[in-house]
Amino acid sequence: MNEVLKIGLVSISDRASSGIYEDKGIPALQEWLTQALASPFEIVTRLIADEQPQIEATLIELVDREKCHLVLTTGGTGPAKRDVTPDATLAIADREMPGFGEQMRQISLHYVPTAILSRQVGVIRGSCLILNLPGQPKSIKETLEGVKDQDGKVLVHGIFASVPYCIQLLEGPYIETHATIVSAFRPKSAIRQSIE
Repeated sequence: MNEVLKIGLVSISDRASSGIYEDKGIPALQEWLTQALASPFEIVTRLIADEQPQIEATLIELVDREKCHLVLTTGGTGPAKRDVTPDATLAIADREMPGFGEQMRQISLHYVPTAILSRQVGVIRGSCLILNLPGQPKSIKETLEGVKDQDGKVLVHGIFASVPYCIQLLEGPYIETHATIVSAFRPKSAIRQSIE
């Protein structure tokens, strides 16, 4: 009965998709998810150019046909003319989840003042959560894990702390994480006891 979490990873980059340089976004996300998730999951990846129709079509395909529970995009979230990831994401969304974008910018502002230039959004399409992440591997990790002190104590929660409960509310699989990387937060009433 336990459904396996299906995650779509989309790297959006003109240069990486045309082979000018190697994509770093998808490998960084795969590595992070492997370390963070205690529940089984499968990944579907796409490497595409900064073209709004192509981004929209890819997101629709991953949600409607591939039946992903979670889609993470990386790249194309700045103010430049070619940065159209948030526009494409909002165009195919059923509902916006503004807290995700707000929290991503709050986290990034601890590291760089230019975080306010980011237009990252979080949305729901059907029963799938779609999140726009930054393009740089270091920023991806910071956004997902949050701001920690030297001892690893969380000072500002990363966005992934809220992802398992969001997917649970969307009637997706129950997701557990490794607390050393990121602690999934959910109300006591929503916590399931693990059966060994």
